[in-house]
Amino acid sequence: GFGGVKCVESGGPEPGVGCAGRGVITAINFLEEEGAYDEDLDFVFYDVLGDVVCGGFAMPIRENKAQEIYIVCSGEMMAIYAANTI
Repeated sequence: GFGGVKCVESGGPEPGVGCAGRGVITAINFLEEEGAYDEDLDFVFYDVLGDVVCGGFAMPIRENKAQEIYIVCSGEMMAIYAANTI
């Protein structure tokens, strides 16, 4: 991409069918298998859905896939609730 930026978007299950957090785990594992993290990346950003309360979004933290993690959210109740579940 422009300026050496790489971007990927992964979808989740249909609403009411399955866990979006599981989609995050699957996407990260797929990107690892395809070598997406092999290059010397400065940052990797994940945009978490604000209405999801699934623990799957904590997978990068649990499996030590990051050196540092920052959670940024708005002051809206559901955003804070989602951030607190990670």
